[in-house]
Amino acid sequence: MRAKEAAEDIASMRVRGAAELARHAAEGLRGEALAYEGHDLNALRALLDDGRHQLIQARPTAVSLTNAVAYALKDADKATSAQELRLLVSGNAEAFIKRSREALKTIGQLGANRIRDGDLVMTHCNSKAALSAIIAAHEQGKDIHVLATESRPWRQGLLTAKDLHQAGVPVELIIDSAVRSMMNKVDVVVVGADTIASNGALINKIGTAQVALAAHEARVPFVVCAETFKFSPRTVSGELVNIEERGAAEIVKEGELPPGVRVRNPVFDATPAEYIDCIVTEIGVIPPCAAYEVIIREFGQEKFFSSEG
Repeated sequence: MRAKEAAEDIASMRVRGAAELARHAAEGLRGEALAYEGHDLNALRALLDDGRHQLIQARPTAVSLTNAVAYALKDADKATSAQELRLLVSGNAEAFIKRSREALKTIGQLGANRIRDGDLVMTHCNSKAALSAIIAAHEQGKDIHVLATESRPWRQGLLTAKDLHQAGVPVELIIDSAVRSMMNKVDVVVVGADTIASNGALINKIGTAQVALAAHEARVPFVVCAETFKFSPRTVSGELVNIEERGAAEIVKEGELPPGVRVRNPVFDATPAEYIDCIVTEIGVIPPCAAYEVIIREFGQEKFFSSEG
């Protein structure tokens, strides 16, 4: 698989989920580097730069994807030959994919500690990080039950319900608008993340902020599971996270509405840090206010003002 194919998979939503997007992008750049059989260093640099651009434009708001691309191309400017650059990018991409998978296991183990025996857990969308914590809690022998939101318009909640059922976790699917009416029965909410801003705010699947608000009102702990590559260096310099909007065809069929009625389809929303109890990462369980320190540790100040993250 090369960068163009990976970008098409991402743009068409054949690949979903922040971590999956990141790994797919890294794999696309790895394939791009390995497919080049020539000896022209500048030609390979141009191919990789074009691939980088295609991948980022496929989902420009996905910081995990941008960080994965940056990781794969780390130190690429120091290569002195095409062969060196091929091996460098390939090695970086493989290291990123391995690290991201190992992070998922660690997050599962740490996140399970936030779930108690007998808990009713609510989750939103289809987050592999959140699921790793829930499934790990189940595997520890805890008697838990899960409420999974439908998560329209793409209904990723159906994937979540299938994943949990396959893992042996008792699960029920609820419509998104039932969140508040069910929240008083819930013991903990566990969700994933698309992006974590430097102020601890969470950018995630549309509807997450409403789930967090309902949890806050009901005094239900709201736990976020996120790999550190989902933390955004750009936000340190004051850049706002752009909320992607997708086409109306995902919401309504042609002819269902009168001409002139606009359909809004934002993909993500922002949950304020004050609604988040903790963020579970592969480097530990942190409060939202520690997001800034995580960004410094993981990315360094040279990332702060980079237009490409």
